This record gives sequence, structure tokens and C-alpha cells, in this order.
Amino acid sequence: MRANTIEVSRLCKRYGPAVALDDMTFTVRPGHVTGFVGPNGAGKSTTMRVILGLDRADAGTALVGGRRYAELTRPLTHVGALIDPGALAPTRSGRNHLLWLAHSQRLPARRVDEVLDLVGLAKAARRHAGGYSLGMKQRLGVAAALLGDPPILILDEPFNGLDPEGIVWMRELLRDLAAQQRSVLIASHLMSELQDLAGHLVMVGRGHVVADEPVAALTGRHGSLEAAYLALTRTEVEFRAAR
Repeated sequence: MRANTIEVSRLCKRYGPAVALDDMTFTVRPGHVTGFVGPNGAGKSTTMRVILGLDRADAGTALVGGRRYAELTRPLTHVGALIDPGALAPTRSGRNHLLWLAHSQRLPARRVDEVLDLVGLAKAARRHAGGYSLGMKQRLGVAAALLGDPPILILDEPFNGLDPEGIVWMRELLRDLAAQQRSVLIASHLMSELQDLAGHLVMVGRGHVVADEPVAALTGRHGSLEAAYLALTRTEVEFRAAR
């Protein structure tokens, strides 16, 4: 099942004097949703960018399906990602945005229509994507992530901008994807969602892992995922408001 895993091993990354990643190590396995949590500045975004080949670590490795992202042929068929839902040409329609991605990966146009229907954007597909609401842009970003039917998914704050109906839809979609034996990594600050949704949790602070275990184990010890988060990241917060 290594083809469906994310393997992060001893990643280190500095930006000048600032340490972004400090021996970051964890594995995301298929069959359940893995939550990726930590305070602002903990290294989540940098880690995801390194996994996706958008940034380069000073040391360590990040593999998807046993290979570096840069080594993948037709990468969207191996890993799909939602990092910035606003990263699109605003005058392009939602459908044309996906058609451009599909063409780059040698995917058929029919797949574009399949994912648009899956995320509920079929009726808005020919509208300019720049006029989409944030929730609609999130759905379009998910459609792009699913375009190549990849075994690995990396989603940053997938619930952001969604209304209650959209949150329920996203929750069910993520469960279904994990049940299909995909690896699903989601970064989120919504502990209440992750407590019910995620089977495993990777908690980070100051560039390193502070917890890597089943959600049930964390909630069993602390009573709730929120309580676990607050207890385990108390000393890992870069900025704290005065009280």
C-alpha cells in the first residue's frame, strides 16, 4: 500500500534565521482521514508545500507513493491538493479552469464534467470562476484535486468558506474518499470537525511533531480533541495575546 502513502522524514527548513521545519517526521496511511493540526506558524503549510514540490527542504525527504513529487509523471493522477482555492484565472469559467488542468495531465474532458457534478458545480460550470463565492471556489479546488482520481489527497482548510450544507457535504466526501483506501491529509483548525471525522492526528508545533496517534487515544486521555490540542501545544505557540 506504499503507493497510497505520504512519508515525511526528518524535514528541516530555515528561512534566514527562522526555523520552519525541525526534523518533521510522520506517515499518512490509507483508509482513514488524517488530521494535520498545530498553531499558526507551526510548519503545516511549509510541510505541505515541500510534499507538493512547491518548496525545497534543506534536509530530509517527503515522498508520495514512494517518490518525490518532482519525479511523478502526470502528478495529478498520484496526488491531488487543495492549497489555495483562489489560485485561478478569474476570467476563466470553472469548467475551462479544469479543462486546462485536464489537458496538462492528458485526462479526458468527460472527467471534468464528472468532478464538476461530484462537487455540485455543474450548473455554475460556465460562469467566470472569479465571481464564485469562497465556498464555490473551495468546491472547484476539490474538483481539481480529484481530477486525476488520485490515491493521495492533501487539503488545506477544506471547510473554509462553506455553509452548513457544504460542511456536511465535505465531511461525507472525505469519509467516502478515505473508505476507498486513499490517504487523506487535511490541515484544519476545526477540532470539533476533526474529532468526528479523522481517524488519526498529526499535531505539530515549532516545526516538529508533538503527537502522532489515533484520535481515539488523544480524546481518551484528554476528554476532547480540543483539550488535547490546547494541552499539547501550550508551549509551542509562537505568539500569545496578553491576558
